[in-house]
Amino acid sequence: MTGDFQFSWELSGSGWATCRIADRSSEHKSIVSYCTDALADLVDGVTGLYGPTSTQRFSFDLEPAEDRWVLRGRGSDVDIAIRRFPDMSTCFDAPDEEGALSWSSTQPRGALGHAVVEAAQGVLRQHGEEGYLAKWVRYPFPVAALQELRRLHLRDDDCPLEHDLSLP
Repeated sequence: MTGDFQFSWELSGSGWATCRIADRSSEHKSIVSYCTDALADLVDGVTGLYGPTSTQRFSFDLEPAEDRWVLRGRGSDVDIAIRRFPDMSTCFDAPDEEGALSWSSTQPRGALGHAVVEAAQGVLRQHGEEGYLAKWVRYPFPVAALQELRRLHLRDDDCPLEHDLSLP
């Protein structure tokens, strides 16, 4: 949670996670399937905002729907758009604009980076690597990706919030 911006990721069953993102005016919640390496894709997507590519895309499989996240860096801010497609298997290559806009917000990159790091560390703290794999089933916890995102966030963002440096 970062001021008016909130993000959470919770394992909610075998092969399922609840992803919630909210700002001051609206909230988006998805029940995400293990058919993709969703948490790693999210962490990698946010990490990509610290490099030369200003737009990052990744999708969550909602069985059968798809939530496609489009992150566009604009200076120190990020435009976040989540688009819903009815069937991931038939819409995977569809242009972003064909998906219904489910949620959008503009947030400082530092707030997004911090919130994703904190949420992922919370999952690791709660379940550990073995527990995560037992619940998520198909993919291990993205330890290296989380370490890289945390490193870039601490290096590049002037984040005034407290940081838990103990994990992983």
